[in-house]
Amino acid sequence: MTTRIKTANEIGAMREGGKMLASVLRLLSEKLEPNISTKYLADIAAKELKSLGGQPAFLGYQGFPDVLCVSLNNEVVHGIPRASRIIRDGDIVSLDFGVQYKGLITDSAISLIAGKPKQRGHIQLIEDTLEALNIAINRVHDQVRTGDIGSVIENFLKRHNYGIVRDLVGHGVGHALHEDPNIPNYGRAGSGPWLSRGMTIAIEPMVTLGTEEVVVDDDHWTVLTRDGSWAAHFEHTILVTKDGAEILTKI
Repeated sequence: MTTRIKTANEIGAMREGGKMLASVLRLLSEKLEPNISTKYLADIAAKELKSLGGQPAFLGYQGFPDVLCVSLNNEVVHGIPRASRIIRDGDIVSLDFGVQYKGLITDSAISLIAGKPKQRGHIQLIEDTLEALNIAINRVHDQVRTGDIGSVIENFLKRHNYGIVRDLVGHGVGHALHEDPNIPNYGRAGSGPWLSRGMTIAIEPMVTLGTEEVVVDDDHWTVLTRDGSWAAHFEHTILVTKDGAEILTKI
């Protein structure tokens, strides 16, 4: 499915769903601390979203078993919450959450450090990954091309010698969780599909302190860096506007 230009009612539903999503991620960031389980965070997310009136977009998606992805350290994305998976002091914790409201889906992710950072490089990784996302959002406007977005992400991150995950990319979002076109975090300006005013997309740089190579864990979901390096992930659902972009999941 290719992402469609949204009606005013659909945009309104995505704005409301995005507010719910941002509220849940804000609450999780407040609750994050060492010595809690990743399942504890997922349970908080499920309870809070239910109270807000939204539905989880991830639960059951292609068999995913929970409402929230929680990925630690060398886990890039799609970590399954588990009661036995305990967050330790200094861990990088990436939280990826999706909301469905009135049939429309929003998708967003943040990366945080639990407790005291183990090294300055982990703080810088998180700051630079978020900056890459912001740079990309600032590049968006009516009739931008996907290569224009990917190229500014790649150019920024390469200057800092990060690994840019290529096997996973951003995407259209709205009527389905993953829609065409793909929004890679690399590319050549002036290439790729055009994006039009009224389309909604998820931009999500996934960045490592090592190489770009990733592998899938034995649970068939969790994506790990091949070299064991730590990673960060940020994501926003945005609406393409005439002269820029509206962040629908802004915290």
